[in-house]
Amino acid sequence: MRVLILGMDGYLGWPTAMALSKEGHEVCGVDNYLRRNICREQDVAPLFPTPNLHERVRLWEAVSGKKIGVYIGDLKEWTFISRVFQEFQPDAVIHYAEQPSAPYSMLNRETAMHTMNNNLTVTANVIFAVKEFCPEAHIIKLGTMGEYGTPNIDIEEGWLDVEYKGRKEKFLYPRQGSSLYHTTKIMDTDMLWFYVRMWGLRVTDLMQGPVYGLFTEESEQDERLLPFFNYDELFGTVINRFAVQAVVGYPLTVYGKGGQTRGYINIKDTMNCVSLSVENPAQKGELRIFNQITETFNVKELADKVKGVGSQLGLEVQIKSIPNPRIEAEEHYYNPKFTGLVDLGLKPNYLTDEVLENMLKAIIKHRKNINKSKIYRGFEWHKK
Repeated sequence: MRVLILGMDGYLGWPTAMALSKEGHEVCGVDNYLRRNICREQDVAPLFPTPNLHERVRLWEAVSGKKIGVYIGDLKEWTFISRVFQEFQPDAVIHYAEQPSAPYSMLNRETAMHTMNNNLTVTANVIFAVKEFCPEAHIIKLGTMGEYGTPNIDIEEGWLDVEYKGRKEKFLYPRQGSSLYHTTKIMDTDMLWFYVRMWGLRVTDLMQGPVYGLFTEESEQDERLLPFFNYDELFGTVINRFAVQAVVGYPLTVYGKGGQTRGYINIKDTMNCVSLSVENPAQKGELRIFNQITETFNVKELADKVKGVGSQLGLEVQIKSIPNPRIEAEEHYYNPKFTGLVDLGLKPNYLTDEVLENMLKAIIKHRKNINKSKIYRGFEWHKK
């Protein structure tokens, strides 16, 4: 298929491009380096220097013999996005092109508006570009399990069957995001569902939990192909942060009681889930939703896991509970369903001691790049 990846420079976008290219799809990617620019503005940095997209695709071609196309530009601009869609004519569109940090979205009015303007405008432009230039294309949008919040009932896979006063109806599962970022993702889902109903679009919405890991099958062959890997509190996911903290002897930053429970997924499984979605497209007029996680943990459990494996490697790992900079429930019920992707053929990679050990060993190789001052600065949710 002809697969267009929006946000190809990111932690997930670049590995996705390589994985689909390796499978034989014709891949083209778009980015405006939003994440890199925000990192510079906020004085945070990835674990290791990451080549720009033009350099990455040249390296990938040298390693694999396969070409990946690149467009650099802002998907908020209709002139640019319409040119991309007209020229490439995708069969599938993978939409990663959003400001992905919940903490960043909560810093102040400026970062909130930046998040809203980017995320909602890009999603709307994607919808209109598909309708106008490739109406049969399959949109695969990366959602987030954070859309659901932490309800006191089981979290179904996107939809909820309701019986009320003798009548039945199927609704999108109620959403209650805990940050503005998550709220923009809820708006994405609502917007997509509206245009699925209006225009008969075919859409898969992947409600993904926090991702961890450095290596996919492609980057295991050549570390120059590794993704943009953050370890700071703005862009670094919790397992990735803890692993870096463990390597440099920085106490693992457990927010509050550490009872916050979420669903997690290995970066290799993200690649597999997206590939399965591409190769098994939604039907015309269907909004298909998958909960893209493989297992659940609370933060304290994750810290204990990292400490245990780190200690076996001779690292001095400490755990420190700190005041929670976020506004969230620290103890709660959490029971999400996640069978759809398994039914399509996903074979999960679980968070084993071996997986953590390999992560820690890889990070140790780059230990000299870690700047402790960039790990944690106490960015707080914007108070009332």
